[in-house]
Amino acid sequence: MHRGVAAVAEHVAGVRGPWTGADVATVAAKVDDVDLDRPLDDMADVLAEVRSVYLDDAVWFHEPRYLAHLNCPVVVPALVAEVLVSSVNSSLDTWDQSGGGTHIERRLIRWTADRIGLGPDSDGVFTSGGTQSNLQALLVARGHAYLAGTASRFRIFASRDSHFSVQKSANILGLGPDAVVTIPTDRRRRMDPVALDRAVWSARAAGHIPMAVVATAGTTDYGSIDPLAEVADVCAQHGVWMHVDAAYGGGLLVSRRRRDLLDGIERADSVTIDFHKTFFQPVSSSAVVFRQRDALRHVTYHADYLNPRSSAHPNQVDKSMQTTRRFDALKLWMTLRAMGADAIGDYVDAVVDLASAGHRLMVEHPDLEVVTEPTLSTLVFRFRPDGMSEDDADAVNPGIRQTIAGSGSAVIAGTRSDGRAWLKLTMLNPDTTLDDLHAVLALVTETGHHLLDDHDVQEVR
Repeated sequence: MHRGVAAVAEHVAGVRGPWTGADVATVAAKVDDVDLDRPLDDMADVLAEVRSVYLDDAVWFHEPRYLAHLNCPVVVPALVAEVLVSSVNSSLDTWDQSGGGTHIERRLIRWTADRIGLGPDSDGVFTSGGTQSNLQALLVARGHAYLAGTASRFRIFASRDSHFSVQKSANILGLGPDAVVTIPTDRRRRMDPVALDRAVWSARAAGHIPMAVVATAGTTDYGSIDPLAEVADVCAQHGVWMHVDAAYGGGLLVSRRRRDLLDGIERADSVTIDFHKTFFQPVSSSAVVFRQRDALRHVTYHADYLNPRSSAHPNQVDKSMQTTRRFDALKLWMTLRAMGADAIGDYVDAVVDLASAGHRLMVEHPDLEVVTEPTLSTLVFRFRPDGMSEDDADAVNPGIRQTIAGSGSAVIAGTRSDGRAWLKLTMLNPDTTLDDLHAVLALVTETGHHLLDDHDVQEVR
């Protein structure tokens, strides 16, 4: 164990960028060349090999110029918790397998529900991530609506920028390909509550059953937060389940300056929170929380050998889609006890502040174009000097991303907005500075101009 920790510490100390820029074939060859049927003789040899096949080409989220996806650097108390969790190997399905772990998880769910404002009858459970949390919330919503009709008539309403797991969950739940009704957004990429109201009325008129509305508190691409209070009004008027996907924006619950951005979340029937995003926890650490604990009956099944109906113990498997489950809650527990919620909230505010500053840089830059002002810490933009057509911008921007990735000097993301190719920066590292943003944006524009100078734009395309 000491040698393993030392190897990681030594490697991290030598990291000088977020990524080596290695290509797929090079990385694959190193892994494929290992003979798994011939073990090495010494742990030192194993660690050396692991450094070669894993650490050398890892993507380092703690590096300040990693600006691609919703991956955060992690706080040290959570790393200490990982050692304890893996060493003890608790399973959080039944009380007789986890003892204190059961009550720690339950206490953290209570703390989260109180931060949201869901009331004393709320409950929930830790999950593997936002996709599973959203699936469980919609599974419960389906069970809640089931007496009203058959699954093929159910409809889920979500904005056009909602997470793909909404559509994925509808498919897994057997609701059919037309189950998710896409609601348009405003210029800030937030769900239009008037359009939502019309869509619910229209669905009812067509003989469908509104099953749930999914409001997003922090869309993946834009960090936009739907108008939660207005969406809640529509849900209340129609008697429809309101789920809030706050996988990204959940960190605002501990912000001392921006908690008001989540006003209305307390009226939700269920909420997804990813602690492994804006709470700076290692993967995985997520939770789904429900206003009424009785709603969890829709995922409760009993087994005589595990959690019989007669059991008086607090068995977490009664409210989880998983059976064997890691004690991931300990990471958040140790973080709160060692650092406090305010420190996490200050980290969240720091990355949002940085995104706002980055937006000002982009707006003032003659070669850059940005989609919308950020609410959280993502910026969708593209290289498009004056006179460049939409088609030429579509051709050049993916090449910019690939070239920068190949250099290893920074990692940025790409996406599509309204059918066009854009670049994306996601800021989740409080150590990233405005100077880092200046350097990355300079790299983007320099790369873009080099691509145009070296090739006819038709060749780039």
